[in-house]
Amino acid sequence: MNQNQKMIQPIFILPQDAGRNSGRSALKQNIAVAKAVAEIIRTTLGPKGMDKMLVDSMGDIIVTNDGVTILEQMNIEHPIGKMLVAISKTQDDEVGDGTTTASVLAGELLKQAETLIDQYVHPTIIACGYRIAQKEAINKLQEMAHDISIQDKNILRNIAKTAMTGKNVEASKTFLADIALNAVECVYDSKKKILDLDAIKIEKKQGGSTNDSRLIKGIVIDKERIHPRMPTIVKNAKIALINTSLEIKEPETDAQIRITDPSQLQDFLEHEEESLKKMVDLIDKAGVNVVFCQKGIDDIAQHYLAKKKIFAVRRIKKSDIEALSKATGAVIVNTLADLGNDEVGHADVVEEKKTTNDEMIFIEGCKDPRAVTILLKGSTEHVVDEIQRAMNDATGGIASAIQIGKYVYGGGAIEQAIALHLKKFAQKIGGREQLAINCFANALEIIPKTLAENAGADPMDIIVALRAGHEKGNNNYGVDVFNNKIGDMKKLGVVEALKIKTQAIFSASEVAELILRIDDVIVAGKMQENPQIPLEGQIPQQNNL
Repeated sequence: MNQNQKMIQPIFILPQDAGRNSGRSALKQNIAVAKAVAEIIRTTLGPKGMDKMLVDSMGDIIVTNDGVTILEQMNIEHPIGKMLVAISKTQDDEVGDGTTTASVLAGELLKQAETLIDQYVHPTIIACGYRIAQKEAINKLQEMAHDISIQDKNILRNIAKTAMTGKNVEASKTFLADIALNAVECVYDSKKKILDLDAIKIEKKQGGSTNDSRLIKGIVIDKERIHPRMPTIVKNAKIALINTSLEIKEPETDAQIRITDPSQLQDFLEHEEESLKKMVDLIDKAGVNVVFCQKGIDDIAQHYLAKKKIFAVRRIKKSDIEALSKATGAVIVNTLADLGNDEVGHADVVEEKKTTNDEMIFIEGCKDPRAVTILLKGSTEHVVDEIQRAMNDATGGIASAIQIGKYVYGGGAIEQAIALHLKKFAQKIGGREQLAINCFANALEIIPKTLAENAGADPMDIIVALRAGHEKGNNNYGVDVFNNKIGDMKKLGVVEALKIKTQAIFSASEVAELILRIDDVIVAGKMQENPQIPLEGQIPQQNNL
C-alpha cells in the first residue's frame, strides 16, 4: 500500500460530548425558539390580554400577565430563549413597563426576517437593514413625542392607568394611579431634576381589599418594638439611626478573664451593665425617643431603653435604614459619641400597629420626606403580588415620562405611525436593505394586531382601518380594545412614556440583529441531537412550569 492509499485520520477539535449546529439549520432553529417564546407571552399583551398561571417545583403559584415575570419564572434553558428573557429584564430595569412589547417585537422581527432568509437574502443584509430602520424609527419617535413635566398631572395619571389596564387591579386603577403619582411627586427633587425610584418602598400585606392600599409619607417597617414595656406610639418623634450594636463588644483577639472569687464576677457584671447604661444615657442625652438600630441590642440595654420610655427596634435592613434617613432627615451614626441634635431625625408619629396578623411600625408625618412607602393590601397573596407588579409598572412609567420629559400615544398608534413612515422611507433606500426595512415596518404592526386579537376583534379589519386612518394624517388613531374598533388615543387618554417605546425598539432590534448573525451553535457539553423546539402557542416543558 503506497502513501496515497493510506487512510486519512479524522481530526477532532471539539470534545467528544460537544454538540454543534451550523449554517441555515442553526439560524432557523434559533428563530424558531425566539418565535415560540414570543408567542407564549403574546396573548398577555394589552388591556384584554390573558393571564398565565406558573407553578414551580415547590408548588408555589404565580398568576400574572407581566411579561418579565412570566419569562423569568419559566426557567428557559435554550440560549436564544435566555436572550429574550434578558430583553424583558433590561426593559423592566430601565423603564419598569413594556416588557411584553419588547419580547413580542423581537420575536416578530425574527419571524419577518425568516421570510427573507427563505428568499436567500443574506442575514447580514437583513441585520444592516434592521439597523437603518431602527435609527429611523427612533428619530420618528422623537419627532412625534409630546412634552410633559411634573405639572401635567392628568397625563401622568393616564400613563399610570395605561400601565395598569389589563391587570387584575384594573377595577381600582384610578385609585392606584393617584397613589403612584403622589409617591413619585414626593421623591422627585424639582431643583436638581433627580428622581430616585428606589426611594419608593413598597410593602404588601394580605388582608382587606385593594382599596385599603395607601400612600404613607414616611416609612413602614415590617418589625416590632423589642420590649413590651416600651410605648406603642411616640408622638413628636426624635429619631436616631444607629449603625452599631448596643452590646458589649467581644475582644478582637483571643482573651481570657480569670475570676478567683464571686465578688470579682459581680464587679465584672456590674461593669458591663454600667457600660450599657452609659450607651442608653448618651441616646437619652441627645433627646432621642425613637431608636432604629441596624445591629443587635443587649437585653440590659433594652431594659434601660424601656425604663426611659424610648421606642427601639433592632436589626433593621440597610435599605430600610437608608430610607428612614431620607424620610426623617436623620443621619446614620456609626458611634453613639457622634449622636447630636444635627443627627437626629423627626416625624410626627412613630407607631406599632397590627396589620392583618403581623405587627408593623409606621413612621408617619415626616417633613418634606425624600422616601415614602406604598402599603398594598389585597384579599390573597396572589392578588397582592399582582398589585405590586402593577404598581411597579405605574411608578416606572411616570418616572420615565418625567425624566425624559416626553410621552407618546399608546394602543398601537405610535407603532402604526412608525410602520407607515418606514414603508415610505424604504422606497428611498436602494438595494436589498429596502426589503429588511419593510420587514421591520411589518413587524411593528404586530403590536396593534395583537391588541386587536386579544380583544376578540378581527386583526385584519383593524389593521386596514388603522392604515387608512394614518394615511389621512390621524396619527393618534390606535386600537380601542373596549369597543373593538379604532379610536383616538388622545381622547381616550391612552398614553405611554416615550422611553418605554424607545427602549423596546432598541432592545428588540439589537437582539434580532445579534441572533441573525449567529450561524454556528457550539455547545461544549452533552445535548440532544435534535433538541425539541416548542410549537408556537405552546408552553415548553421546563423545570418550573
